[in-house]
Amino acid sequence: MAIDPTLRRLALRTLLAAYPGSTPPPWALDLVGEGLAGYTLFGFNIVDRDQVAASTAALRAANPRVIVAIDEEGGDVTRLAHRTGSPYPGNAALGALDDVEVTRAVYRAIGADLAAVGVTVDLAPTVDVNTADDNPIIGTRSFGADTARVAAHTRAAVEGLQEARVAACAKHFPGHGATVADSHLELPTVDVPLAVLRERDLPPFAAAVAGGTKAMMTAHIRVPELTGDAPATFSRAALHDLLRGELGFDGTLITDALEMKGAAMVAGGTAQAAPLALAAGADLLCIGADIDAELVEETAAEIVAAIQEGRLDVARVEEAAERTAALAAWAVPTVPAGSAPESLGYDAARRAVRVEGDPLVDGAPLVVELATTSTIAEGRVPWGLRDHVDGVEQIRAVAATTGADELVARAGGRPIVVVARHAHRLANATRLIEDLAARHPVTVVEMGWPSSWRPAGVRAFVTTYGASHANGRAAAAVLGLR
Repeated sequence: MAIDPTLRRLALRTLLAAYPGSTPPPWALDLVGEGLAGYTLFGFNIVDRDQVAASTAALRAANPRVIVAIDEEGGDVTRLAHRTGSPYPGNAALGALDDVEVTRAVYRAIGADLAAVGVTVDLAPTVDVNTADDNPIIGTRSFGADTARVAAHTRAAVEGLQEARVAACAKHFPGHGATVADSHLELPTVDVPLAVLRERDLPPFAAAVAGGTKAMMTAHIRVPELTGDAPATFSRAALHDLLRGELGFDGTLITDALEMKGAAMVAGGTAQAAPLALAAGADLLCIGADIDAELVEETAAEIVAAIQEGRLDVARVEEAAERTAALAAWAVPTVPAGSAPESLGYDAARRAVRVEGDPLVDGAPLVVELATTSTIAEGRVPWGLRDHVDGVEQIRAVAATTGADELVARAGGRPIVVVARHAHRLANATRLIEDLAARHPVTVVEMGWPSSWRPAGVRAFVTTYGASHANGRAAAAVLGLR
């Protein structure tokens, strides 16, 4: 059945799609020319900066006001540097350092990097207050567990990005920090009274509003007292009444990816989630990463059908399209004035390191990296000490299947440095480290979210608050291995 062309174009103006490969395919350029709001770039779209600049120029030739967005958080979530790791520490390290001017400078530098390649919207910063040590998706992406500290650094990050004329998008409203489930895989629930939400989770979003953030991102989380059985992305009480009414946000409201299970499984599909999000108050719908022309058209058709069937007010979609157009008009690519010193991120990462004990390693140690999986948000990005030390044997071990005797024998007379991310979560990791420390000189480098666990008998416990390239270099320097 033919779709109303006027309504289709209106629907396209609310969609943030994606495309495969390192060059925008013809269908992607055609859709931009027909009114599609824009695209999100992922790691699979990026080879190097010149190639990214060529891609964004091609999109802009099809539509000068196209939105080009990216998840460039620094730290563990990077797209521009997904092959090497980010040269900037992430939010947890910046929060541990607790110098808001450094946070502002780091985010200004990230913004300048993005502006230089034609990206106009950074889907950052993450402003969730990470109150759950076992949070599987936020963790080191958060400035910390203290609400006031997170709020202060949120404002600095927003202002730093936007000083580079790249729009900030504070996420994930109304707060993903207390979850112990990943909304990519299921619908997490934060079952707390609104009073707790207002005191613990909302102040960073208020700080983002005060800092002038151009965009906010919704969370696919359920807060029963606020959203009922639906995720916040589909909740008018959350998006319209609370965010716009109570917090006064008047910018562009972007959804987290609608292909995520926290949205799609509730709505009955990715495309089916679109009219629900628009009706709730969202403006720009991030469809996700696994996108083709067919899914874009299906999503637009679902929006049009919802309008025609009376499930979605056309005035609401027009409002969403206007807010999205305003974001595109503000975030016009500009050539950044000057650049941050290359040492900025590395210096900040080094200052953020916290050390308990004597970290200096005598001689060349055996470095044991405990294997771990990456989250969907992070993707597979290099981490650890591998790129930062020479003349040192480094091995990767699976904690669940590796014994202390095996590692002690391999080390011989050398000390052992164990490098881990979230060691307290890895099967058998804490036992393995404690067994090692009971019979051999051991230093632990924790590059994930810190916990209260500390192994007895280790020479030192080093916390980097992240696993970026900058964090790895900082750890190597602290150990005296660079």
